[in-house]
Amino acid sequence: MESSDQSHFTHVREGQPTMVDITSKSPNRRTAIAEARMELGEEIIASFRQNDFHGPKGPVFQTAIIAGTMAVKKTSELVPFCHPLPVENCEFQITPTHTGLIIRCEVSTTGKTGVEMEAMTGVSIAALTVYDMCKAMNKAIRILEIRLISKTGGKSGDFHA
Repeated sequence: MESSDQSHFTHVREGQPTMVDITSKSPNRRTAIAEARMELGEEIIASFRQNDFHGPKGPVFQTAIIAGTMAVKKTSELVPFCHPLPVENCEFQITPTHTGLIIRCEVSTTGKTGVEMEAMTGVSIAALTVYDMCKAMNKAIRILEIRLISKTGGKSGDFHA
């Protein structure tokens, strides 16, 4: 790759991977919402409704929310070029559908860089936790989609899917 092509990559400087320098950025309010969609099967959803969302390993939603929140706070330890951020708020919403779940995570901070990766990491780990807690009931569970729904604040402006 030529040197001029590298300018399009924010995490490459002089041909080497690097963290983006945020020294000159001004702190402002930043929020991101991410979503994971899962297919669990009608049997698991019916079982959840009858058992107050408990599976063989315990309370599925509560455990997924705790795991997702822990992941949000550890994103900079998991994703190499993420800056450590003071997370000011982290909220999860888990909504059952006919055959699966929609997991949403909203993260906010006042800082120099956004929280998109924190929200995406949160829903990813929450979905993996649901899978782990329910795999004894159905190994064909699928995590169908993980995506950014919206972000506000920052130099690049707002985004809404």
